Amino acid sequence: MREKVILVCSQCLSRNYIVTKKKGEQRMEVNKFCPKCNKHTLHKETR
Repeated sequence: MREKVILVCSQCLSRNYIVTKKKGEQRMEVNKFCPKCNKHTLHKETR
């Protein structure tokens, strides 16, 4: 079963993306485009 997680920009802390992942996996960290910063930044999973 998959669960929904929210990705937050590590620089401006805006919540930009909602993605799914498998239950039991480690916390997600992905480089994605932040429209508020207007550049690619590291996005981390929130709880």
